[in-house]
Amino acid sequence: MSDRFRITLAQLNPTVGDLAGNAAKARAAWEEGKAAGADLVALPEMFITGYQAQDLIVKPAFVAAAQAELAALAEACADGPALSIGGPSVGEDLKLHNSYFVLQGGKIASVVHKYFLPNFNVFDEVRLFSRDRMQGPVAVNGVRIGMPICEDAWYPDVVEALEESGAEFILVPNGSPYFRDKFETRLNHMVARVVESGLPLIYLNMVGGQDDQVFDGGSFVLNRGGVPAVQLPIFDEVISHVDLERGDDGWHALNGDFTTHPDAMEQDYRVMVTALRDYMAKTGFKKVLLGLSGGIDSAIVATIAVDALGAENVRCVMLPSEYTSQGSLDDAKAVAENLGCRYDFLPIGKTREAVTETLAPLFEGTQPDLTEENIQSRIRGLLLMALSNKFGEMLLTTGNKSEVAVGYATIYGDMAGGYNPIKDMYKTRVFDCCRWRNANHRGWMMGPEGAVIPEAIITKPPSAELREDQKDSDSLPDYPVLDGILEILVDEDGSIADCVAAGYDRADAKKIEHLLYISEYKRFQSAPGARLSKRAFWLDRRYPIVNRWRDPS
Repeated sequence: MSDRFRITLAQLNPTVGDLAGNAAKARAAWEEGKAAGADLVALPEMFITGYQAQDLIVKPAFVAAAQAELAALAEACADGPALSIGGPSVGEDLKLHNSYFVLQGGKIASVVHKYFLPNFNVFDEVRLFSRDRMQGPVAVNGVRIGMPICEDAWYPDVVEALEESGAEFILVPNGSPYFRDKFETRLNHMVARVVESGLPLIYLNMVGGQDDQVFDGGSFVLNRGGVPAVQLPIFDEVISHVDLERGDDGWHALNGDFTTHPDAMEQDYRVMVTALRDYMAKTGFKKVLLGLSGGIDSAIVATIAVDALGAENVRCVMLPSEYTSQGSLDDAKAVAENLGCRYDFLPIGKTREAVTETLAPLFEGTQPDLTEENIQSRIRGLLLMALSNKFGEMLLTTGNKSEVAVGYATIYGDMAGGYNPIKDMYKTRVFDCCRWRNANHRGWMMGPEGAVIPEAIITKPPSAELREDQKDSDSLPDYPVLDGILEILVDEDGSIADCVAAGYDRADAKKIEHLLYISEYKRFQSAPGARLSKRAFWLDRRYPIVNRWRDPS
């Protein structure tokens, strides 16, 4: 029996539904592991199908195709190290399972089924999969490896059972998506499993964007006592070889690659860039466009787009009305010039006049109100979508989480588009994000260095500029107040009483609660966007559109 074991960790980015492409990535990782003398090459949870596949995973033809791809992969990787990879399986009970396969000797040598099925936040696994009994470790080249799948390692039960049944170390394959500060949560849980079991633990996570979610990688290895031996980068595809040695007291991992992770703001920004980049690449779009208003939200979205796709793939369009200030005209042009992307100028005055004239017979005897303001926004949406159709450029929307929460956006107007990079970032954090990007540049950014967002955009009072001297504060509490209340009501699922206890005015809290609930129909029709928190709008927070309940506190 060998006293040394090499495992190749493949922290890679699959694409949902691209079975052949995902298998090719697995095969390439296996080849690297084989060249490096690995005993086992490991890939993350559900890698063959991509994750999360949602209801696609219950389609029998899709599951059959995934199983055929796994069988072919086993044959292709017969002459070399074992290959472990996640995918769906139909068990002896004829039920669908989230499984982890060990391929060796040209066949599927072992299959482990996930026991704890997460059913919270973005996960619906209880609805999609069936759980199986707890299983023992898997033997690879004479070494017994416990393979709890993702959620199985968040609780003591499965790892404890593996240790009691002879596991010599633990390999945890994951599809764990990002939310702010999640790495520390993962690390704390895994340290607990190591301390409880006395076994080294290898945590392998995937990377890459899938719809609203970004898998952030950050795979790591812990020795007894929770002592770190390896820590891989976040967000990057990495193949890393980890060596374990057996001593008198069992196995321990040798120190290897160790990357320090950046702060929360950089991680949030990286998530927004990665989410857009992968959404484009995986859906087949090459270019984007957006309405550039001279405000802070469109400025940061333009910057994210350039950092994700390159300036040559981003079109910015200024669509001024008579209410657009000279400052906004100057600021919008400055952003486009600073970023180096295309800038088009498309006034909406004549179109608005035509719409006004068309509606005049029916509007006769009424006073101008929000209707006329929203017409401007909807004209802009119409023109931007025309450009999108004509040139094949996906339209980005630019509403921050504060606006998305309270419906401070025009449906079929500035809400039109295919993706919203800042959908889960509150307005106050958008300001901080702009300052951070102006002061920082990283190798994964395709945009230029320096202060690309003019200071005037960051410091001027926010305004939709749909009427004379309009400011956002005319309709909403100041953003620090608005965001503070929303964090309690949305992120913390708190009450009006909680808002008052935190020092906010009850009338403000009730107004925000009302706007939050009546805007649900808008969010139901809104574009997807990068998930930054564990209470993002879409899968994390699912409320009925028809809802008469209001907090009486």
